[in-house]
Amino acid sequence: MKKFFSEFRNFAVKGNMVDMAIGIIIGAAFNNALQSLVNKIMMPPLNLLTDGVNLENKQWLLRPEILGAEGEVLQEQVAIEYGDFLSVFVDFLLVALVVFLVVKVMNQLRKKSEDTKDKAVETPANVQLLSDLKVLMEEQNALLKHNYQNRI
Repeated sequence: MKKFFSEFRNFAVKGNMVDMAIGIIIGAAFNNALQSLVNKIMMPPLNLLTDGVNLENKQWLLRPEILGAEGEVLQEQVAIEYGDFLSVFVDFLLVALVVFLVVKVMNQLRKKSEDTKDKAVETPANVQLLSDLKVLMEEQNALLKHNYQNRI
């Protein structure tokens, strides 16, 4: 039993489990922020443009509801309710657009931070090291090429 708990502790505390938990927590928080952005900022102007049309209630009626003399439903209506699908699809497109824009900005910031020639932004140590290695290798190749040409 002690071995089991030791293995579980190693699994839960080390490596990918903690990284995955952090990713899930950040993803949930990002999802809340994204939904708020779409529902509270992007949808009101769209609703204004569509004159308040509620897509969720749109349907294609195949067979109307049949009511009895006392108002009881004798036969339920049959309809293809496409409005909810359209509403969810518009939400999806807006969320995809926002995610695309966020990723685009993040990539631009990452590219700027990895530019070793830009002194306004501190370059991460690993990128700086790779850049320095590249310069050294280019210098070494130039020396080797020069020595090779002088031998011939």
